[in-house]
Amino acid sequence: MGIETSLSLSELNNRIAILRDNIRQLIEQAAAASGAEVEERISQRIEQQNAELEKLVAARDAMTGGSP
Repeated sequence: MGIETSLSLSELNNRIAILRDNIRQLIEQAAAASGAEVEERISQRIEQQNAELEKLVAARDAMTGGSP
């Protein structure tokens, strides 16, 4: 998987919380943004953050047997 396999459960949970907050902030920025270029950049960043979040959640689920 990558670096997420070397993290402790606590570190994974911290990174997941940070990513969720980043995504929330990006969604707020997207709602306030005007202009296709700005919206596209924010959209790409949200996609990147979601992909990373999915990896970390999968790593955490693997460590805990699927429980959050």
